[in-house]
Amino acid sequence: ALRLSYLRAGGHDPDILDQLLHLQLEATVLEKGTAGLRRGRRMAPEAPPALPTEIPGTGPRGLDEALLTVELENKRLEDELLALKIRRERRADADSRAAQRHTEELAQLQAEMEMLRCHAEQTRPWMHRPILPSPIVRPLPP
Repeated sequence: ALRLSYLRAGGHDPDILDQLLHLQLEATVLEKGTAGLRRGRRMAPEAPPALPTEIPGTGPRGLDEALLTVELENKRLEDELLALKIRRERRADADSRAAQRHTEELAQLQAEMEMLRCHAEQTRPWMHRPILPSPIVRPLPP
């Protein structure tokens, strides 16, 4: 729940997400250990032995634990998917903002080029080519 609320609040720091995942795994291990201890106490010598046809781990408690494990894994995968979706959306937002910024810069540069082109045409003399005196040619040495 803590990891999910962190992601929903916009958290995306990989180190914090790793720490939250580590804490979730530790809690799962502790819960399994505590459930195993409780079951061990209940299975004291005075308890009747299991039926020979029963496969270990498939009794009601074994199925409950397996179901809990699958549910925890599903929750973890859902959290991971949510984190990936959030990252993808942020990347897409960043890409679209970058594209918009580049489009604006391109439009500004094109406007500046047009302004410079107009300015160059206004300052250009009206004659096509300036009339310059012909160059002086030196006489060739003998």
